[in-house]
Amino acid sequence: MKFLVLWNLQAGIRVGMPEMVKMLSDLQSYAKELHAQQKLEHYYHVVGRHGGAWICDVKSNEELEIILAKMPVHNFAEYEIYPLSEMKTS
Repeated sequence: MKFLVLWNLQAGIRVGMPEMVKMLSDLQSYAKELHAQQKLEHYYHVVGRHGGAWICDVKSNEELEIILAKMPVHNFAEYEIYPLSEMKTS
C-alpha cells in the first residue's frame, strides 16, 4: 500500500532551537533508514515550508502508523495522509 504523507511542523515551533535542530537531523537519518528498508520510496522537502512529502510503501495502515509515530518530530508535526493508487490506462 502506498501513501503520500505531507507533514509540516506546527505553527509556532522555532526551527532554530537546539533540540529541534537535533530532531531534524535525526529525521534525516530516520528517512534514510526507512529508504534502505524500502518502506520509504521518496522523500522531499517542500520548499517554503518546514516540512516534507514522503511516499511510503507499507504492508498495512498499522505499519504506516508505526513509522509516523517513530518520526523524531512526531509530537511537533501535523500530517495529511493520502492513500495512492496507480492510474492505469485502457
